[in-house]
Amino acid sequence: MSALPPTVAWIGGMPGALEILDQTRLPLETRTLRLDRVEQVFDAIRRLAVRGAPAIGVAGAYGLIVGIQGFRPHAAGAAGVAELLAHAAKVGEYLKSSRPTAVNLGWAVDEVLSHLKNLAPKLTKAEDAVAAALERARAIDADDRERCERIGRHGASLLRDGDTVYTHCNAGALATAGIGTALGVMYAAAREGKRLRVFADETRPLLQGSRLTAYELHAAGIPVTVVCDNMASRVMQTHKIAAVFVGADRIARNGDAANKIGTCGLAIIAKHYGVPFYVVAPLSTFDFGLADGSGIPIEERAAEEVTEIAGVRMAPPGVGAFNPAFDVTPASLITGIVTEAGIASPPTPQTVENLVRRG
Repeated sequence: MSALPPTVAWIGGMPGALEILDQTRLPLETRTLRLDRVEQVFDAIRRLAVRGAPAIGVAGAYGLIVGIQGFRPHAAGAAGVAELLAHAAKVGEYLKSSRPTAVNLGWAVDEVLSHLKNLAPKLTKAEDAVAAALERARAIDADDRERCERIGRHGASLLRDGDTVYTHCNAGALATAGIGTALGVMYAAAREGKRLRVFADETRPLLQGSRLTAYELHAAGIPVTVVCDNMASRVMQTHKIAAVFVGADRIARNGDAANKIGTCGLAIIAKHYGVPFYVVAPLSTFDFGLADGSGIPIEERAAEEVTEIAGVRMAPPGVGAFNPAFDVTPASLITGIVTEAGIASPPTPQTVENLVRRG
């Protein structure tokens, strides 16, 4: 894992560029992309070159800088700062439209915009506003790294030496600026000397489990076995699974959690076999404006992601596909939500609120 380039990073000062690890090429090719136009950032997020809720939040924050650093206002002084802020708001809305489900993207972009708005009365130059925005984006980046460490420590307390765990999709270093959320729990446990074995399902249709999660865990020296998504029941029936750990892209106030498609079905299987099911995410993934998961927008993606694999048609010509990228797991199926402030177990509006107070 240490041999990998950073998932997301700002290169240079001002002007600078966003650099990302192109995850569409993994595991066969390690390639970084330098993004110095906001359209490139939008495209990278949209086509999953950078993915994972915390990572696209950080990318969105830096993407805002990409979109405003070349702006030249017509007016000078405070009027010029006001022009820049209006332009930044438009860039922010554009970036937020790239992917609708992951709340961290909107949260991070809005954090930078809010920071600029609060500072505006004290600023006299547009370039000072851009510098302030970059400072806030870097703080979001550093904050994600630190929160991943805290999440990992809380989650590691749920594991014992010798445990076998199951995970879905990718919620590791490739999905965050730090060590990850769900996989961060495993990395933290390994640091404590706990020996683990991990089952990672493929995660169709884009295979984030076999391409990315297995890649990460193998590089970190954690034994990992890849299974097809539809093998989960058999794995839990025949192996002693200590717990399932998954990430999340948006969590409602009551604990309902949206994550990669297939997560809800996995939670139902885990419930049947009595296997604890944990959602792992930072507090920034909570959408406190939603009482429950029914209001979470679910992104639908191109049919070709289902009907083709690596550009090869796998379904008869003319046959379409339904391709929701996420589903919502009800809080009633979740044993606990692991955050940087602790664990909400069971997840309820009250236990979540208690975490927010501590966080």
